[in-house]
Order: sequence, then structure tokens, then C-alpha cells
Amino acid sequence: MPNDPVFHSRRTSPARRARMRQWLAGASVAALALGAGIVPGAQAQDNPAKLSAADQQFVQDAGQAGATEIAASKLALTKSSDAQVKGFAERMIADHSKLARNLDVIAKRHGITAAPGADSAVVGSLQNLQGADFDKAYIEKVAVGGHQKAVELFKKESESGNDAQLKNAASKALPIIEHHYEMAQQLAKAKA
Repeated sequence: MPNDPVFHSRRTSPARRARMRQWLAGASVAALALGAGIVPGAQAQDNPAKLSAADQQFVQDAGQAGATEIAASKLALTKSSDAQVKGFAERMIADHSKLARNLDVIAKRHGITAAPGADSAVVGSLQNLQGADFDKAYIEKVAVGGHQKAVELFKKESESGNDAQLKNAASKALPIIEHHYEMAQQLAKAKA
């Protein structure tokens, strides 16, 4: 039915089909380019901007602090019998995992690795403890002690870091870490 108005609607017109094919082809090329990392204006991975020695040290120290917090908090989920300690540990795993991912993205843009891994001395000292003994050591070494050091570390980077992205990331993370430190102090008082 060549004269039927439905047959010649805008939906099925040859011109519309041609435009749609062009659009789909363009969208496919764009998707492939994004997937391959070929984005106009994006910084090439083989030519990353160099970080200062102080910024590189911050990335390493922050990465290790986060990895230690996550590893020790995972231990807390199995070795603690206290609901408050386990709740704190779950929150630390979630928040520090997110912070670690953000730090890792920035580090990769600069061609470095964010985390050398957890501090084996801290995590190792918790390995053989259970129950109340574990809780005391975890709260003292990781929750309070670790966050106290992390607050100092992130504060220093947010105030005097050289790389704008790292400085901004540290500034955004600092209130979260300060809140963790406050939570840790409250937990320590509750369990004293």
C-alpha cells in the first residue's frame, strides 16, 4: 500500500532511517573510543603528570592507612563478639573502600600505585586475638591510633599538597576521617 499514510509515516521514512543509522554509527564509534580510553582532551596514560615527592608519599601513606583500616576491620567482623565494634568495623570497611577507590583513580592518572598494602605489623598484632582482647587492641591501634594519624596526614595534604586533585581529594576526605576519629574515641570510652 504505497499510498497508505501509515506506510509513509515519519517513523519509516527513508531519510529518517538514514539519519538513525548515522547516529547509531557515531554513537558506536564514541562508545568504542571511550572504552579504549581515546577521549579528546584526556591525558594519555603513557605521559602522566609527575607528582612531587611529598604528594607521592601522601599517596603511599594514605593508601597504606586505608588498606590497614580495611584489613583490620575485616578481622573485627570475625574476631570481635561486640555488636558496637562490628558495626564500627562495617562502617570503616565501606567508607575506607570508597576513599581507597577515589585515591586509586587519582594515583593511576599520575602513573603510580596507591596502596603498598596493609601495615602487616598492625594487622599481624591482631591476628591471634579474640573477643575483648581483640576489641581493646583494635580500638586502640586501628580505630583511635590509625585515625589520629590519618587526620594529621590528610590535614597536611589538604593544606600544603602540590597537586590540585590530591589536595582537593584530601580536603573532601578530611571531614569523613575526622568523624571516624570522633566515632573511635566514643567507642573507646564506651568500652573502657
